[in-house]
Order: sequence, then C-alpha cells, then structure tokens
Amino acid sequence: MVGTMAKIDDSVKKVPELRFPGFTDDWEERKLGELGSVAMNRRIFKDQTSENEEVPFFKIGTFGSKPDAFISRELFEEYKLKYPYPEIGDVLISASGSIGRTVVYQGEDEYFQDSNIVWLKHDNRLDNKFLKQFYSIVKWQGLEGSTIKRLYNKNILDTDISIPSTIEQNKIGMFFEQLDDTIALHQRKLDLLKEQKKGYLQKMFPKNGEKVPELRFAGFADDWEERKFKDILKTHSSRSYLAGVSENGEYEVIQQGNKPIVGYSDGEPFTDYKDVTLFGDHTVSLYKPKSPFFVATDGVKILSADNFEGNYLYTTLERYKPEPQGYKRHFTILKNQDVWFTENMEEQQKIGSFFKHLDETIALHQRKLDLLKEQKKGFLQKMFV
Repeated sequence: MVGTMAKIDDSVKKVPELRFPGFTDDWEERKLGELGSVAMNRRIFKDQTSENEEVPFFKIGTFGSKPDAFISRELFEEYKLKYPYPEIGDVLISASGSIGRTVVYQGEDEYFQDSNIVWLKHDNRLDNKFLKQFYSIVKWQGLEGSTIKRLYNKNILDTDISIPSTIEQNKIGMFFEQLDDTIALHQRKLDLLKEQKKGYLQKMFPKNGEKVPELRFAGFADDWEERKFKDILKTHSSRSYLAGVSENGEYEVIQQGNKPIVGYSDGEPFTDYKDVTLFGDHTVSLYKPKSPFFVATDGVKILSADNFEGNYLYTTLERYKPEPQGYKRHFTILKNQDVWFTENMEEQQKIGSFFKHLDETIALHQRKLDLLKEQKKGFLQKMFV
C-alpha cells in the first residue's frame, strides 16, 4: 500500500505528498532531453498500404485502436532495420491531434505513422510505467496557453521532470498499472451492459413487419399496436416551469444533454412528474424525473401519453428516438416516427421495470468507474512532484 508522510516545505525537500514507505530521498529535477532523445518512425505513404497485407498500419487518428490499413511484411521488416522503432514497453506519444495521448507499445507487429507519433529513447534512469503516468499529467514545455496544434521535439526535450530512484519509479508505475487495469475492467463491464441494453431494446420491441417482439415476458400473446408518436404523445407547456438556478433552490432545473441537472430553483414546479419524460429537442436526450422539477429552456419538451406507464414511455422513446441531425428541432422528426407498443398495462409495467433496473445497474457501474478515475487523479496529484 501507499504510505503517507508529514507535509514538508517544498522549498526545502522535493518529495511528493503521498509516498511508499522506505523512501526519503529528494526527487531530482531534470529535463527530458537530459535523459534521452525523441524518436519517430519513417513515414508510410498511402500507395504503400492496402487491405490485403499482413502488418496493421496506424495513423494518428486511430492510434492505439483500429488500424487504418495494412503494409507488407517485407516493408515492415525493412523499415524496422533501417529506422528507429519502439521496443516493448515504450510509451508512444501523440504529437498532433489529441496532443500527449499515449499508448504503451506491446511488441505486436504494427507500424505507426511518422512524426505524428513519437517516443523518448531514454537511458536507464527512467522507468516506462512511471513515464506513462508522468505523460498523463505533464504540462509540455512551450504549449501551456499556446495555440500550437503540434508537439515538437523541442517541446518534449525541454520539458521538466522530477524523478525518484528507479526502484521507487517502478513501485509507482506498478501501482498505477494495477489501477489502470481495474479502471479498464470496469469500463469493459460498463460497455458490455450498454451493448446488452441496445440488444434488449431491439429484441423487446417488434421488428419491421412483425406484430410481436422477439423477446417477451411469459404470459403475453396479444399483437402490439402501431401508431405514429404524434398520435400518442401529449406535450405539456413548459412556459410556466422555466427557471434559472437559485442559490438555495429546492427543485431540479433540467437542461438538455448528458448532464441534465443544471441546478435547483424555488417556486411552483411541475408536480405531475411520475409518468412524464423530458425530451431534448436539439440534443435528442431523454430524462425521467424522479421529483417535481423546472426546465432550463423551452427546448426541453415535457411528454406523456395516455394509457402509457411512465417507465414504459421512457423506454419506448429510447427505442424509437431519432438519430441526432445537428442543431435541429428533433421533436418534429420524433412526432412522425412509427412506433410499436403494447396496450397491456401489466406488460408495459414489466418492460418498464426491466429497463429501469438495467439503467440503475448501468448508472451504478458508471458511478464506480467515475469514482475510480477521480481516485486516480487524486493519486497522480499526490504521488508526483
């Protein structure tokens, strides 16, 4: 575990706030250029790539993910012999685009595009795992407050770094590697849950030309009905419920987008919240209120439907909402969307409850993931100088 120590005057002793037990020496201040040099690959041109070769090729945009194309084994081996090439564990840096984004080279056969992707060929005073974490919080020399859209060799080499002994570097690097693995595991679980939800939304509503869904709760056999949303939805005027945020407000103020709660306000809120869903006209976002609320703009549509259970309406809107088309009024598109639904209230409740619990599970995993990421940020601040 990580050890703690008393706060020390940084002007006297250069050490982090949080430290493993047994280490007391000052960290040394260096420039990255004192510890190594910047390396980059030979450029690959488009006419040297194809979809039928063996070795994956990456441009800056797909750095660390899906390859853009492939190059021949012969060309790959020739370039590895003639030009610099990363070794297993080297930390590759994005020098343009998402400046400073990193990937650890794992030793697989893959080729990275020229000077858009660089790495530091360093001596034995630096540990790669430590270096990767340093890159995640570094303020590159000459880039702070700059409009430069590229990380040049000089920016890297002139950047300050404080380093402890290689043994302490290794302990720090291993600690964060384990933390990163835990974060990645939680991210995979979250992604899987979201994919499962997409699948359920497809299979628990009828496909085109069908009158019943592929997956259904036992005991229900009636055909589903088909309508347009405009024949089902009721819109409630939001004018009386527009509000700004107040300092000690009691009721949620809802905006469009992924962060719906903009703040709180006092006054006379919309109280009949249980069976309504809020639809973001510009963002195609959905929000199911759990208490009385206000709205931040008239672009937040307050929707309900007769003979629709609240959670089922929310799920139906999720299933049939339109794809975003820029800054448009998507409610007009939504109203003309064909929609299949069951009139059986018990079936509606079962479906609504199923997706509500699934959303709660997804939200729980998202909170765990966000907490882990916040914990990592805290450790990075306290375990580096």
